[in-house]
Amino acid sequence: MKNATILVIEDEQDIRDLISFQLKSEGHNVLIAESVDKAITYVERPEKIDLFIIDWMLPGVMSGLEFTKKLRGQKNYKDTPIVMITALTQPENIVAALDAGADDYITKPFDLKVLEARVRVQLRELKVEKTDDDTLDFGLMKIEVAKCRVMVEKDEINLTSTEFKILSMLAQKPGHVFTREQFINNIQGENIFVTGRTIDTHIAGLRKKIGPAANMIETIRGIGYRFKDVL
Repeated sequence: MKNATILVIEDEQDIRDLISFQLKSEGHNVLIAESVDKAITYVERPEKIDLFIIDWMLPGVMSGLEFTKKLRGQKNYKDTPIVMITALTQPENIVAALDAGADDYITKPFDLKVLEARVRVQLRELKVEKTDDDTLDFGLMKIEVAKCRVMVEKDEINLTSTEFKILSMLAQKPGHVFTREQFINNIQGENIFVTGRTIDTHIAGLRKKIGPAANMIETIRGIGYRFKDVL
């Protein structure tokens, strides 16, 4: 996806300028803000922002983490990709960012080429064919969301309700990292006690059942899981 409008919210000018230069060289329209106060003026414009790059620790009315939560509460930006950048590197920080609504997380210092690649993944229009009956077609594996049906190499796979919910959640957002807590919240209401270890067990069972497509589910150590970017 070229010529995307990207808002970079970063209070360190050198980093802000470097990110802006790199993204502009890729053909993107880049907006910059040193605080959430300034960022809000862009968000309130009628022109839609296609992706946010947000520093966690920002001066002003709220942190980048709080702003991420605020964006996810807005109808216009509840699904817009957000890449968070920060010097905080502990797994619990990464989990907090993802739980707040970030789609990806990059720790400082980072290579600009890595940031560029992460942005490219988030902006990429998924080459997953979606039919009228809401079928996700990955070639090797097809998922009929409405019918709760999964086919791998033309064989129908018998999944439990929980396994299907996990697979569907992953497959509808390839490249997005989901924490165990997000999976737990998604499958509540089944009258079962769900823990992080339970999720790991379901993932293991799911991988075994989908066989040749098992490597499409990637483990992000200490954080959770994601569906492999199909491109």
